[in-house]
Amino acid sequence: MFKSTKMKNIFIINGSTSENSSNQKIIENFISSTSQYFKCTVFDELKTLPHFDPERSIENTPQEILGFRTEIEKADGIIICTPEYIFSIPSGLKNVLEWCVSTTIFDGKPLGIITASANGEKGHEELQLIMKTLMTNFNNETTLLIQGVKGKVNSEGKIIDKVTLQQLEEFIVAYNQLLT
Repeated sequence: MFKSTKMKNIFIINGSTSENSSNQKIIENFISSTSQYFKCTVFDELKTLPHFDPERSIENTPQEILGFRTEIEKADGIIICTPEYIFSIPSGLKNVLEWCVSTTIFDGKPLGIITASANGEKGHEELQLIMKTLMTNFNNETTLLIQGVKGKVNSEGKIIDKVTLQQLEEFIVAYNQLLT
């Protein structure tokens, strides 16, 4: 697909808290497609994190949040793969991003955004706005909206829609270019 001289460490945030979600399946497809180029770590523990408390964002920050921030800092790039809930991003994803607002850990960090949902359009737009506010580095080619995702992934977790496969491949190429 592309040449890379060094394996990149990619931190993937799964915005879904459902077991065997379509987003988890998209993440697995991403990982299998990039295993020669990226070392991926998936964060899928959003529902275990404490609710955002601005008074603890800088001092007395919970250990789980400090660990999350450390993973962001160590990563060469970030991928967020999320569904849309009620025309917005899921509350768990928004919560963890709120814990990062008072920091600079996302500044300039290469980002790929995948929204995989029934519709997803509003959540996709909202996440882009949030991540621009957090100063991440992404562009139109490193964002991917997969509408009607449940009909595009089979029971084994493989993407069966040819257009979606092509779009994911183009997304991966653009994301790799962003990393270099």
